[in-house]
Amino acid sequence: MSGSEEGTPGPVGGGVEGPRRFPGRRLSALLLLAALGGCGGGEPDSALEAIRQSGELRVITLNSPTTYYYGRDGEKGLEYDLARRFAADLDVDLRLVVMDDIGGVFDALEDGKGDLAAAGLTVTRERKKRFEFGPSYQTVQQQVVCRRGGRVPRDWGDLPDVDLLVMKHTSYVERLREVKQVVHGLDWRETGSLSTEQILEKVWRGEVDCTVADSNIVALNQRYYPELVVAFPISEEQQLAWALPAGSDELRAKLDSWFAGLQERHELAAIRDRYYGHVQIFDYVDIATFQRRIKSRLPTYRPLFQRVAKDYPALSWELLAAQAYQESHWRPRARSPTGVRGMMMLTLTTARSLGIRNRLNVAKSIRGGAEYLGRLYDRLPASIEEPDRTWIALAAYNVGLGHIWDARRLAERAGRDADSWSAIKAMLPKLSRRKYYKDLPYGYARGTEPVKYVRRIRQYFQILERHFGEQGLDLEADQAS
Repeated sequence: MSGSEEGTPGPVGGGVEGPRRFPGRRLSALLLLAALGGCGGGEPDSALEAIRQSGELRVITLNSPTTYYYGRDGEKGLEYDLARRFAADLDVDLRLVVMDDIGGVFDALEDGKGDLAAAGLTVTRERKKRFEFGPSYQTVQQQVVCRRGGRVPRDWGDLPDVDLLVMKHTSYVERLREVKQVVHGLDWRETGSLSTEQILEKVWRGEVDCTVADSNIVALNQRYYPELVVAFPISEEQQLAWALPAGSDELRAKLDSWFAGLQERHELAAIRDRYYGHVQIFDYVDIATFQRRIKSRLPTYRPLFQRVAKDYPALSWELLAAQAYQESHWRPRARSPTGVRGMMMLTLTTARSLGIRNRLNVAKSIRGGAEYLGRLYDRLPASIEEPDRTWIALAAYNVGLGHIWDARRLAERAGRDADSWSAIKAMLPKLSRRKYYKDLPYGYARGTEPVKYVRRIRQYFQILERHFGEQGLDLEADQAS
């Protein structure tokens, strides 16, 4: 199972909306939260033919951070991005059937309420008895997750000694049943009212000793709950794949060829990077310190970030604050050995080009950093879309725009999409190797630095978005009551 198996119970925010248009294709985002009836009409020769005749692809999914959710700019999620592209390839509309939990996903698929299920599903022996699966697109591992300083089992033999809570109908339960055959006395509690993410929050609060979660969910949530600690894995690496009704041979063959094309064109790696590229390395001290400083340092400067962001529509205040933290840890008088100074750590040359005389003036530093980032953002080719455009602009802020052009050249030579941050971040480290930089216009660069720079800012940005998004929801709830 994957992060998507954490599906959030209850209604999906956003309600029912009309069709959303994408280049050359239509998307009908009808959210079906209750049980749906099967399709009527004749019986085509195959599931794939039925999809084409109906003009729509019905995809069963869950509402969660790793599958499908409403973000700042509309629908997002790894499963959503993949499903949207597959529907476009078939030249049909996409209709999402959003279920409450993982058990509902499989029941709906078995009852014919969808053509396939895209919900971060782990391929297991039990599930293969009921369904077919498409090709694997991601690998995860089930992990026992507890709270730092709490009751943390050292190995499988200690599992019976902790209070273990997991979401029902998941591959976690299936795996625990297997483990119980060799770990006598093992017991756990199951819940259908909490998502895996919500259970992780309870572990972080100390209300539950431990849970079991997939590695991708853990990696994402450690940014919000840094005291979460992985005790040990309880499974080998497992494959995630889309589930199909039994007998969907032609649809399965189409999925095989389509995913192979995504892999060959590096599009699959780019989609995965969009959601997980910034969580590959977890630094507990750094994230825990950042969480504290959101409360202790940021309130002083938050109004400045918000005021400046109003003049730069492409740059949210949370993004500017995240970048400033990476630059100076929100210290207005910060100074590096290389001579960059201030909240946004501007070089003397850059400050002069922006008309800034005093780099230690915090308001001018923030505005100067935003203006410089905005200039880089605007100078990038129009073909670069979001969110890649923001990440590439940030990399240019760190390493210089010239080296970004060189990285694009390398990407094109390698047959990669030069408009993709996934490709650019793979090329940038090559700029420190003579065999690559010797014939490039801008030559040598410490290319690993901008990659780390962007990864850290993405982490801080995501934490800030969530932190202040939740504050907004709490405020709305208080006002409503």
